[in-house]
Amino acid sequence: MEVRLEGIDDLQFAKDSGLIPTIIQDARSRDVLMLAYMNRESLQKSLETGECWFYSRSRQELWHKGGTSGNTQKIQAVFYDCDGDTLLIEVIPKGPACHTGAQNCFYRTIVEDEARPGQLGQVVSCLYEVILDRKANPIEGSYTNYLLIKGIDKILKKVGEETAEVIIGAKNGSQKELVYEIADLSYHLLVLLVEMECTPRDIVEELARRLVK
Repeated sequence: MEVRLEGIDDLQFAKDSGLIPTIIQDARSRDVLMLAYMNRESLQKSLETGECWFYSRSRQELWHKGGTSGNTQKIQAVFYDCDGDTLLIEVIPKGPACHTGAQNCFYRTIVEDEARPGQLGQVVSCLYEVILDRKANPIEGSYTNYLLIKGIDKILKKVGEETAEVIIGAKNGSQKELVYEIADLSYHLLVLLVEMECTPRDIVEELARRLVK
């Protein structure tokens, strides 16, 4: 992880408390996991260790996220806003972010659009994690395990078959059929990513590079 010291000098810690609000975001799903506070010392420890350290306003001490629970957060990138008074840290979380056991601290709702775009990344990330877990912890009768056991040739055959089904669905002019077949293809592509030891994040980064083209 490359640290740009000039960026740290640009930060505006609160004059009264010495703290800066810090948003923690899952680097893979893009979900906002939690909001906490850092001071200069906890930020420095975070950069030195590669894991999130915060400052507890109630206990008035530094605390290592996951130090007790094991639910650590491995830092991938650190950003700061235009005013320099808020941090955004992308992490790879190990376990839930919330002390309640929820995946993130923002699980209670006032208003929610069920079709909000953010759900796409969350669903893809969760499905990818399930496939990873099937590989590490096989379950008898699991179709995912069947594909992974058969290996690359079987997976590629299914990707080819599902691609053909997508084409047929589109030619039939059926939106319902097309959506169903694209979902099938997407699942098999995720299995292929796991087999090839790639991640959805790799795809997102490649697509992001194409935004400027």
